[in-house]
Amino acid sequence: MTETIAVTTWHLEQNAAADVVPVAAPDGLDLRVVRAELIGPEFARFLYTAVGGPWTWTDRLPWTYAQWQDWLAKEGLETWVAWVSGTPAGYVQLEPHRDGEVEIAYFGLLPHFIGKGLGGHLLAYGLQRAWDLPDRHPALPPTRKVTVHTCSLDGPAALRTYQSRGLRIARTETSHQPATPPPGPWPGA
Repeated sequence: MTETIAVTTWHLEQNAAADVVPVAAPDGLDLRVVRAELIGPEFARFLYTAVGGPWTWTDRLPWTYAQWQDWLAKEGLETWVAWVSGTPAGYVQLEPHRDGEVEIAYFGLLPHFIGKGLGGHLLAYGLQRAWDLPDRHPALPPTRKVTVHTCSLDGPAALRTYQSRGLRIARTETSHQPATPPPGPWPGA
């Protein structure tokens, strides 16, 4: 019999740009947040595995190169990358939906940068970009809501970070999943 664990998932939302709670970038870091306008499957998969490996992000590990290409070609999908002294430190990926909802599809930091005050700043920046996404993609409807979900497998500060940037819990659910160890940033890590 496969061992299972209870996983709580929180679905959060924000209903107005004015609800974003900004936070200053940490002092003393050469930090830039840049939109990856020419992102390819290699870099997208790198970010996904490097950030999500410690937190059991596994849904996209089996994706083919073509599946990554299709995902990245979605109208309005944006990936914003935090760079510290020329090194990728984390990212926030925005996925617009045709009804005016923009989902924070992925957000997080590489392990080396956790605890340095970058997460709140990057998330607030990403939220602001979600609200002004139609300015960069005129074919999209105006943003009416920004959503994200996090679960009890994510980093211990994830839920608190989302709430401190102005997102509110819309619903909570609990499911049982097979107990699997986090994959790490690369196979066998």
